[in-house]
Amino acid sequence: MTTEPQRFTILLVPEHVEDQDGASREDSAVRSAVVEATGETGATGYPRYAGDGIVADIDPRTRTVEAVLVDGAELDYGLNATVAS
Repeated sequence: MTTEPQRFTILLVPEHVEDQDGASREDSAVRSAVVEATGETGATGYPRYAGDGIVADIDPRTRTVEAVLVDGAELDYGLNATVAS
């Protein structure tokens, strides 16, 4: 039995709106996706999650996105990938 989460919601948030007062990350996201554990470990050494065109290595303890591909490409400059709370 694993204690790692089997599912996360990833948010892609523009840097310029991420820290604005009153705007939640969920409201500011340009895209979101539910990713599920693949059972694989990514190149970062963290578990890999995939779904809705997003593949991410996520540290399940800190809920930090360590690596991400969006539709098979690296994340565009100016966007941050975060795990929804």
